[in-house]
Amino acid sequence: MKIIDTHAHIFDSQFDNDIDEVVSRAKQNGVIKVLLPNIDATTIDALKDTSNLYPDFFIPMMGLHPTSIKDNWQTQLQIVENELQNNRYRAIGEIGIDLYWSKEFKQQQIDVFEMQLIWSKEMQTPVSIHSRNALKEVVASIQKIGQESLSGVFHSFGGTVEELDLILPMTTFYIGINGVVTFKNSGLDETLKHVSLDRVVLETDSPYLAPMPYRGKRNEPSYLTKILEKLAQIYSVSEDKVASITTQNAIHLFGI
Repeated sequence: MKIIDTHAHIFDSQFDNDIDEVVSRAKQNGVIKVLLPNIDATTIDALKDTSNLYPDFFIPMMGLHPTSIKDNWQTQLQIVENELQNNRYRAIGEIGIDLYWSKEFKQQQIDVFEMQLIWSKEMQTPVSIHSRNALKEVVASIQKIGQESLSGVFHSFGGTVEELDLILPMTTFYIGINGVVTFKNSGLDETLKHVSLDRVVLETDSPYLAPMPYRGKRNEPSYLTKILEKLAQIYSVSEDKVASITTQNAIHLFGI
């Protein structure tokens, strides 16, 4: 069984002391690739250093996270653009709009998101989208830039059927499912019955959102198997089938 973690922050300092063991456990549990989404200018060096440790295992992305968009957003965006122009990245991410924590920079978040979508369109590169309390705004931006020329994943999807209805017509976009699906009251088990496995990719969002029974602890890619188990229950299929379909989805989306 081969599975792909499409979203994990393994360059986070929480992995500084045992990254070799983390990678080993992941491989022992069938994980063949882990995609690493950038956050902002301050994480680029760590992202590169981590990717270079296991270049055949880690796949770096480059982007500017919406919660990092403050007064210095123009400088941050320029640094990200320089990285995309001068280095090879498999995807643009983590990008999007987040109106949960603050709406102070709402328009700047939208502007930065749309600029990165334009880069995605020009580079023919998929995007990894962070959307929190902002799905309508995110979809509107995608449609504005041109959804027919874009592709990507709605990272850490935990929404409703109504929110799914906004995403599913955009047939080149997938939803990323992580440990939240294992939480007792998440409601995702019912929501996912309205979407085919053909539109799902797996992720952990390590070190965050560890699945049951590890909830509250540091997450890591080896725990992807717990998400796999839960999806097999939801879709009433074998774990091998979930692994096969979601891995092919990730390979297709990210050109792995």
